[in-house]
Amino acid sequence: MTSCAVNRPQGSTEAEVLFKEAERLVKSERYIMALEKLNKIKSQYPYSYYATSAELMQADILYKQENFEEAAAAYLLFKDFHPKHPKMDYVTFKIAEAYYKQKPSTFDRDLTPAKQAIKYFNELRSLYPQSEYLKDAREKIDECYKMIKDKELYIANFYFKTKDWQSASFRYEQLLAQFSDDSVKKLASDRLVHIGLKSARPELCELVFKNYRYLYKDKDLSNLKKDIKKCME
Repeated sequence: MTSCAVNRPQGSTEAEVLFKEAERLVKSERYIMALEKLNKIKSQYPYSYYATSAELMQADILYKQENFEEAAAAYLLFKDFHPKHPKMDYVTFKIAEAYYKQKPSTFDRDLTPAKQAIKYFNELRSLYPQSEYLKDAREKIDECYKMIKDKELYIANFYFKTKDWQSASFRYEQLLAQFSDDSVKKLASDRLVHIGLKSARPELCELVFKNYRYLYKDKDLSNLKKDIKKCME
């Protein structure tokens, strides 16, 4: 018992000592023992300064254990309960990272984690523009956007090839609304004009001419005008 007491870190309160012990255990990757210390702080010293820090460290441990779904939930809970915490930029960053780590490797699976990663990376950029955690945010946002764009294009093109004009037009209109990539907008516009001609829906041709004719130059613009005229006949 004496040896254990001597080896314990110093602190002005038992909560502080427990927290320092948890920090040591995390550094040596003894996460289960660290969680026991943190749970003890929360249960026995709930009003201590270290109780809040214990909550954040628990989320960090889940992340270190690669339990990214649980980590995201823990960081979100912390964010809700401590919205003015001085480390809120870090918390927002870790939420984004936890979702980013959950995204699939290919676009043919559920991309909800990618969408959530974009949401919280953008929140980090908007609310904390000077944060040290912004370094890779733009690159990761672009990566997630590309996956979502590729999936939406794949689905839209599938409906187009199978001549499901109603579903295809809906998807292409969504692409126009959601993405700023001119090459995507041009493809979606071309397909909407084609669908308008094939399914007698002049409103699709009008939509393209009114809002997206800037994508067309010279001969392409001339051809677009001809198609619009046919569509309106």
